[in-house]
Amino acid sequence: MPGVLADRVAIVTGAGQGLGAAEASALAAAGARVVLNDLPGPALDRVAEHIRAAGGEAAICPGDVAEWSTGELLVRTAVGGFGGLDILVNNAGVLRDRMVFSMSEQEWDTVIRVHLRGHFVTTRLATAHWRAQSKINNRPVYARIVNTASEAFLLGSAGQPNYAAAKGGIVALTLATARGCARYGVRANAICPRARTAMTGSLMGAPPDGPDPLSPARVAPLVIYLAGPAGERITGEVFVAHGDMVALLGPPTVRAAFHASGDQWTVDELDATLGKVFTADPPQPGFVCSETLPLAASTLGED
Repeated sequence: MPGVLADRVAIVTGAGQGLGAAEASALAAAGARVVLNDLPGPALDRVAEHIRAAGGEAAICPGDVAEWSTGELLVRTAVGGFGGLDILVNNAGVLRDRMVFSMSEQEWDTVIRVHLRGHFVTTRLATAHWRAQSKINNRPVYARIVNTASEAFLLGSAGQPNYAAAKGGIVALTLATARGCARYGVRANAICPRARTAMTGSLMGAPPDGPDPLSPARVAPLVIYLAGPAGERITGEVFVAHGDMVALLGPPTVRAAFHASGDQWTVDELDATLGKVFTADPPQPGFVCSETLPLAASTLGED
């Protein structure tokens, strides 16, 4: 979609490789000037050089995305260096996979910090900027947030309690942002991408010969679409994206509602009522959204 983001300014976190690099390159190809964030290192420089070689504009802001000062620098670089801020793509993340009974305090804190706090820091500072601009101009601004969740939060990934919890929190943050900032022009959505990256390579295995159906580049068009003019009509939504498939998730539903015969429940009455519902032996987790799994047939082939 060349030119669809002309004159827009975007921040992309986790832009040194994988999804973030693909998203940043696609944003630049669509005309956006891009501020790239990742930990310091040559990978971030290579992405910036790639964008510039293709005729795009890119600035780098290395640093820990969960640090407040990094978030301030990102917004300051966008506004001071490129003249504004229109798009925020939160992608930075890490894995520290382990069963909950074996997980260390540090493994929990690291994942929650990078994913959930990292999303919060940039969202907090970007929305404050947009709110101020909206009040100055007395009208809504052009503002798009694309957050990165995961199907792990839908499935309750057993070996990723930290990651699943962080991604569930990111979805909740996205919805709260969409509701709280709509009046200022902010549109916030979350994507649950499946892509073969350095972070997920050990889980997904080696790519096939020829085109990779799980290439991060296949997720990027959805990000461009949500960041573009059409994103004005979309907010507070969650998408699953991989290969040739985009799925729009529905909100949680009420499976059943029960009422006590009197003013309040007794334990015996609860047993008589709920005992008829939960009969599986052994019990199975019920609050799980597994409907996205069959959608993977065209891309994974590695169930």
